Amino acid sequence: MIETNQLRCFIAVAEELHFNRAALRLNMTQPPLSRQIQLLETRIDCKLFIRTSRSVVLTEAGKSFLNDARRILRLLENAQKAAKDISLGRSGILRCGFTAVTANKFLPQLISNMKADIPNSTLDLKEMVSLRQITALDSGDLDVGLLRPLVDPRKYQDRLVSRERLMLAIPAGHPLGAREFARWRDLDGVDFIMYDSVESKYFHDLLTVFLARKHVRPNIVQRLTQIHSMLSLVRAGVGVAVVPESARILDVADVEYREFADQSSPYAELFIVWRETNQNPLIPIVVDIAEALLEQASTQPVQPR
Repeated sequence: MIETNQLRCFIAVAEELHFNRAALRLNMTQPPLSRQIQLLETRIDCKLFIRTSRSVVLTEAGKSFLNDARRILRLLENAQKAAKDISLGRSGILRCGFTAVTANKFLPQLISNMKADIPNSTLDLKEMVSLRQITALDSGDLDVGLLRPLVDPRKYQDRLVSRERLMLAIPAGHPLGAREFARWRDLDGVDFIMYDSVESKYFHDLLTVFLARKHVRPNIVQRLTQIHSMLSLVRAGVGVAVVPESARILDVADVEYREFADQSSPYAELFIVWRETNQNPLIPIVVDIAEALLEQASTQPVQPR
């Protein structure tokens, strides 16, 4: 078998065309260098050099072998570097699930920071509701998920990465738009677009519990999963909806938003979640990047109410 040391010795002699200079370049003496060249020629069963007392010249076979030897060493060096980078989390692939609303604000920020901090990494994105992300994490189809707090802490690790205010979305010209701020009690009896109790369990349960605590009973006319679809129905005048603040980025025409005046209003929380048994070295790095986004958001000045 040809050894990499033999290839390095061959390349040095081929480039220097002088055994002494090649030996100095390799920090070795000439006899062992000559021995390595002899072993290499024996292994490939052909002469690579024409040697005389006054010169060293590459044979045609040697010229061809030089190109391949350089390429082989480059491949080995690149493979070694790639393996090391992956083991250290500097490159590799992270399969990441996300909910549709996450793509409005948090996900673009995460992607941007990953490109800056670990540019050789690849984020393989898969849009799924939170419950389906849990299934994909269990099956190993995802490395991490960006989802709502629905997980069993005995099976998963998680970190809070985003907290958003909830806002009232109303069609332009709706009576509830007459006030600068929304009041929860004003939703009593109002046509309301609610979240699906299965596919959007987190938002459904969050609002159901909070509205019950406030003794508010809106008239639920539709139950949907995707916020963009909810806003489309709001625009059509089907009803009003409560959505995360980042939904404003969707910029749906003829839909207005009002912040709730009640300081006890719930927040929509987002977590990055992974299985403790998943050993992808990118996970702790991306978790740190995601947590830094929450810290960054908490230090930004709050917009005046």
